[in-house]
Amino acid sequence: MFFSKIEPPYTSKNGCRLVWQGVDEDDTDTVILNKKELESLIKILQTGKAKTITLEDKYSSILVKADVTKFVLHNHQPLEVNTQDLQNNVLEYAKIPHEPQNFHNSVRQFHPSSWIKYTAGEARLQKTPDVSQSLLNAILSSSPRKTKKSLSESDIFRIFATRRSTRKFLKKKIEDWKLDKILAAADTAPTAGNFQGFKIFYVKNTEVKEALIEAANKQPYVNAPAVLVFCMDPERVKLKYPSVMLQKFSMQDATITAAYAQIAATGLGLSTIWIGMIDEKKVKSILGTNLRPSSILCIGYPDQKKPPKSRRKMRELIEVIE
Repeated sequence: MFFSKIEPPYTSKNGCRLVWQGVDEDDTDTVILNKKELESLIKILQTGKAKTITLEDKYSSILVKADVTKFVLHNHQPLEVNTQDLQNNVLEYAKIPHEPQNFHNSVRQFHPSSWIKYTAGEARLQKTPDVSQSLLNAILSSSPRKTKKSLSESDIFRIFATRRSTRKFLKKKIEDWKLDKILAAADTAPTAGNFQGFKIFYVKNTEVKEALIEAANKQPYVNAPAVLVFCMDPERVKLKYPSVMLQKFSMQDATITAAYAQIAATGLGLSTIWIGMIDEKKVKSILGTNLRPSSILCIGYPDQKKPPKSRRKMRELIEVIE
């Protein structure tokens, strides 16, 4: 895995996405920085002093050293980049004139990380104090690691169990970094042939949200802090199958992607409501697209947290064929 590029985030005008590329084309890892985190990194790269930055999700950190900078995610192999390369890329991205300068470490400025040798012969970074596994690690990790202890409250299975649909949201803005992580999670969803036969419309406009309420059987909660409309785009699926099959693939792609976004939102402390009762023609007209909508995902902070909901017995839903 090597550092590949720096690019703008999905939704915010501030911050950035740092991308690492693996051997395969679709083998990538991404670290998303918000405005404050990027500004902190820029300041360090300008001064040339080694330092540690704790990111907003509280589970990740950046260890800037003279030779190598490590982006550390708990229970995930650290992502590394040559510090001079990072300096050049980040400062050029921020359009800051600069001349390459050497970094220096000081005992007072930087405390080296401790490394533990595992039986598999692989070194993994051990952070002290230990922290809980975040959703980012659980969903966005390209190579999940086994843990030596039971998973925390942000464990992906706990997220599944505690997710509840919400029909009343607080009038509170969702942080840009959370929306970027939701879309980053959606970007990892499996798709037919990896062609991503869908398109996501991120609706910010209040008038458009009001129009979508009418197109969604007048369900008022469609006017949520964040509204994502998932549409099919079968023309992106470059497989040699009949049109009806490509339509099916595209519907599946859009649906799975919406599900990934929903689970990611839950893991970030947000709530959602999945809207399937929609007038497709009206939605297409409102969005100004010919693409067929599959669902609307409304996201926000819940007005009140609900306890886990009991389900029917799995025995009624499963048939075992031996």
